[in-house]
Amino acid sequence: MLIGDLLELTNQLEGAKLEFKRDDERPEKFAKEVVAFANMNGGIVLVGVEDDGSISGIQRNNLQEWLMDTVIGRHVHPFILPDYEEIVVEGKRVAVVKIPQGNSKPYVLKYNDRQDIYVRYGNTSQLAGREQQARLFDLGGLLSAEKFPVHGSSISDLDEHRYKEYFRDILIQSPDEDMQEMMVNHSLLVDDVRPLACSYFAYALFAKKPQLRLPQAGVRLSVFEGNDKDYNTKFDRVLDGPLLERRGSGGANDPIEPALHERVSTLVQPYVSNETLQGMSRRRVWDYPFEAIRELLINAFIHRDWTKQNYVRVVVYDNRMEIISPGALPNGMTTERIKSGAQLQRNPSSVRIFRDYGYVEDQGIGIRRKVIPLMQQHNEREPDFEATEDHFKVTLWKKQ
Repeated sequence: MLIGDLLELTNQLEGAKLEFKRDDERPEKFAKEVVAFANMNGGIVLVGVEDDGSISGIQRNNLQEWLMDTVIGRHVHPFILPDYEEIVVEGKRVAVVKIPQGNSKPYVLKYNDRQDIYVRYGNTSQLAGREQQARLFDLGGLLSAEKFPVHGSSISDLDEHRYKEYFRDILIQSPDEDMQEMMVNHSLLVDDVRPLACSYFAYALFAKKPQLRLPQAGVRLSVFEGNDKDYNTKFDRVLDGPLLERRGSGGANDPIEPALHERVSTLVQPYVSNETLQGMSRRRVWDYPFEAIRELLINAFIHRDWTKQNYVRVVVYDNRMEIISPGALPNGMTTERIKSGAQLQRNPSSVRIFRDYGYVEDQGIGIRRKVIPLMQQHNEREPDFEATEDHFKVTLWKKQ
């Protein structure tokens, strides 16, 4: 870092990614900031700078060793390695400590026989609340939110035909096996609460009306006139329903019912395709490859963050289509890794059942193998991928 860059930082206020510290802080105080940055988006700690941005300089001769051994080594778990650099400004040393976003969340402050989880909000580091802790455990892969109990739910909320169809036709359940025990073993029912409750993913997959007790279930489909959001919508509806199809026999008492992603595909069809006459027959021409739309819809449902109280979103404009899945990418995953075919499952139980139904392939590389090449061939442009702390968004561009 250049001196000018450092001075530019000291002229700013402390914020979500910037903290000023003296080097006479107690180690646990310093460790709290490291933990908070690592649990969020990373940040920079300038040591030897006062709260008002004035440079007082470092007094310790062994600051880097103290940070690594005493601050991080004793008080931060799991271990995280920051970048460390010292810069001399007008004869005073300033340490620039860059804390990366951690890949092993949640990070905790170990002090006084406690392990506290801190996160960064604005210019302060605060204890994580219950929902934030759940999100961090989910991101770190230590606790899958899809297996959380849906409070107040019971097996009676589920479509009996759907879950029995799954066990009978796909898992080939023996008539002698106990259904409730099978559902507990497959994490569809949570047995550490009484009475037994449905897990999040079971409720989303099999419930008659998932949004009844799981408001973030479902999808919002919006179609706008033009290329921007405004109040003039052609279509705007929140759709509720189970994520799995009911295969049935097709009779009046045993109807076939589509999965939610199939209902979305049907409803969006008039806005992203049209029929053309070729010879004596009509042919449907899509603005975007149908297989790409289907793949992204399924991905948005099965890889979503269930700790986020948001719907999956499908938004159609005149020049593009956006499919948005709630939640940040899991630990270590980036848009570049997704494009390259890397795999990291946030909701492995959901993926397993979707694979059982044939909705996803064993390889799990649909974006690399389907979506990107199909868009290149169909519209001569790759999709755009955007990952934030709140969502993962894929944008398909219409051919001009």
